[in-house]
Amino acid sequence: MAPRKVIITCAVTGSVHTPSMSPHLPVTPDQIAADAIAAAEAGASILHLHARDPRDGRPTADPDVFMQFLPRIKQATSAVINITTGGSSLMTLDQRLAAPLRAEPEMCSLNMGSMNFALFPMLDRPREWQHEWEPKLLEATRDTIFKNTFADMETVLERLGKGCGTRFEFECYDVGHLYSLAHFRDRGLVSGPLFIQFVFGILGGIGADPDNLVHMKRIADKLFGDSYQFSVLAAGRHQMPMISIAAAMGGNVRVGLEDSLYDGRQLAKSNADQVRRIRSVLDGLSLDVATPSEAREMLALKGGDRVAF
Repeated sequence: MAPRKVIITCAVTGSVHTPSMSPHLPVTPDQIAADAIAAAEAGASILHLHARDPRDGRPTADPDVFMQFLPRIKQATSAVINITTGGSSLMTLDQRLAAPLRAEPEMCSLNMGSMNFALFPMLDRPREWQHEWEPKLLEATRDTIFKNTFADMETVLERLGKGCGTRFEFECYDVGHLYSLAHFRDRGLVSGPLFIQFVFGILGGIGADPDNLVHMKRIADKLFGDSYQFSVLAAGRHQMPMISIAAAMGGNVRVGLEDSLYDGRQLAKSNADQVRRIRSVLDGLSLDVATPSEAREMLALKGGDRVAF
């Protein structure tokens, strides 16, 4: 039996953190491209990508901004490019799908339901804000939801999955999201091997507790048997402990400045710092890291030559 390979996903910038929180958060297309390429060189086989307005760092869904860095990353690495369909809770579904529909990537993220996605607790830490939009965006999450209804998810699966041959990182923020995914499986709208990302530590979703990881895996095993791969991401200080447990349990891992700004007790100077740190953990567990080609085979992806950029 071949040794198990662990897929490292790196979520390069996201829409959760703001520029005032870290000088190392990639904001411009040049910064996002450089950080993504360095993360791939450090061992990430999947790069999960959002875009930001290069003028002030706010999240943007503008496909023209995505196209300033996607081709550069593809030309410089063999990593799987995974584009968000989540964007931020303040974007419409049409806005969130604009870039993926233009790019037709191998993978996209897909949040498995509507939910409270609360970022406002980050306002509790005093800081000097560089941009007026930053505290306003965080405060707005107190009274908004991230919307992904069953109709929304059907649209994504139809237009991106069926229409573009894109497969998905199914982001499950609670146990009910696993049952929603099983519903789509039962209807034939998704098929294995499924790539399920267990998400821990977002206020509004399941907490970052090892017991919850065990429970999520137990339910996923019950629902999907051996027709899925699981990965784990955890917010903030929970990132490395939770993904290390996941690796020991047979899972894959996600790092990146979208999920945590830190490398140990210090601010991470790059996404590659976090990739190297989890690689050292995996090496200590005698686990091998999957190459991009191995990740493509494990997840039955269409290949980088069949994207539109």
